[in-house]
Amino acid sequence: MRNQLCSVLCLAVLPAAAMASSHREAPMIAGMPRVDASDFYMFKSYEQGRGDYVTLIANYLPLQDAYGGPNYFKLDPAALYEIHIDNNGDSEEDLTFQFRFKNTYKGLAVPTGAAADVAVPLNNIGAIDKDGANLNVTETYTLSLIRGDRRTGMKSAIASDSGATTFDKPADNIGSKSIPDYASYAQQFIYNIAIPGCSEPGRVFVGQRHDGFVVNLGQVFDLVNLNPLGARNSGSNAIADKNVTSLALEVPASCLTANDDPVIGGWTTASLPQSRILNPTPTGPTASSAGKGPAVEGGAYTQVSRLGSPLVNEVVIGITDKDKFNASEPKNDVDNFGTYVLYPTLPVLVNALFGVPPPATPRNDLLAAFVTGITATVNGSAFKFTAPANLTVPGEMLRLNTAIAAEPIAQQKDLGFLACDLGGFPNGRRPVDDVVDIALTVAEGAITADNPNSLQTCDVSGATPTVVNEGAVVNDGALPDPASYLTVFPYLGTPLPGATTPST
Repeated sequence: MRNQLCSVLCLAVLPAAAMASSHREAPMIAGMPRVDASDFYMFKSYEQGRGDYVTLIANYLPLQDAYGGPNYFKLDPAALYEIHIDNNGDSEEDLTFQFRFKNTYKGLAVPTGAAADVAVPLNNIGAIDKDGANLNVTETYTLSLIRGDRRTGMKSAIASDSGATTFDKPADNIGSKSIPDYASYAQQFIYNIAIPGCSEPGRVFVGQRHDGFVVNLGQVFDLVNLNPLGARNSGSNAIADKNVTSLALEVPASCLTANDDPVIGGWTTASLPQSRILNPTPTGPTASSAGKGPAVEGGAYTQVSRLGSPLVNEVVIGITDKDKFNASEPKNDVDNFGTYVLYPTLPVLVNALFGVPPPATPRNDLLAAFVTGITATVNGSAFKFTAPANLTVPGEMLRLNTAIAAEPIAQQKDLGFLACDLGGFPNGRRPVDDVVDIALTVAEGAITADNPNSLQTCDVSGATPTVVNEGAVVNDGALPDPASYLTVFPYLGTPLPGATTPST
């Protein structure tokens, strides 16, 4: 059975997941990388002394090559980037953190012998420091908190501890000659923030990071040259050389929860104005008194990207509904996409091709993992693992029980719940959680009542959670390296430089 399962998952399951955690997973968003949400993390902060906080990280603009000049990777000033929190179980946002960006083009010029100085084509004309004097384009953003409906609710500006409501975004890691110590440079853009209605301050950072997602792409497309039931470190991470742009928030857990229920749901979205008119004769990068930009955008904001739990749009939603999923809201998921979860197609394809019986349907285990949250028994008594006590409307989102203490990174297990680490995915998601291996193992029945393929899972029915079938993990051979992540906010590693300084 295990040999059959190995062959099947190589051919049928892994290619469907191979485009990583929402890295251009739907037809329309594939052509809109600046508003493509690639990963969403939500976890109890494990930086020393921050155990009462929750960290939220929404990654956008995936698959960045560090050398991608001269424009590098700027977010869309026409877009709304949002992180939503549901804290009363109705699959609607109760809190929304909204980011809006502005790119300022300076038009730095140098004397060339012409009558007037001539504008340079480069992103910077010298070494870059915090004040950005040598940057030709600077990026800033504002951050707001909306209570209630994200479009009609009460909106309040979030300010830094100095009272400023506009924040600077660091330049991307152009190279070590432009920014010799990028880690120290980026550290200066972590801001303490006063969150309206919160008695304790939070923190925010927006900037380029090393992509923390791990997936073995190359081997999959080389005639499926891997063994998914072999060693979990038998392959390599094909996107290890990619950066991404992170919107990172750290918020007191008490400011996110409601009515003594410790469980929250979270997801991120990006929205754009409905209409765009292209200018055939642009005279500047943006519309201003000095010129007309390349496009005019207007109309109501329309959601074009959505991400809660990883891999849902890749391996669960049918290809004809992927754009619909990106435009939808969790409260409508059961009607729109319930069939995909309860009656998934991949196990059926596995059975048709190789005769490996799929787990019985309807897949209530997947419904719990993706849509309602999981309720488990720990230490002999019922304990909400990820299911809100007052759940009234199921919806796909990432869920976190904030009452479960964070594990220090040295004690974190990258298989999360499957390794009996209740602080890991699907109870939230930490950077180190190997969501590809977890999701594939669960898809083949690891958390069903009978676990037909005898895959690794966690038995929480006794006095102590116990790992069952240790090592029987469906995997892609790419293993997260805890050393590649920070142990402090914003947790994702320093982005790779576009160039290193040559030796002289």
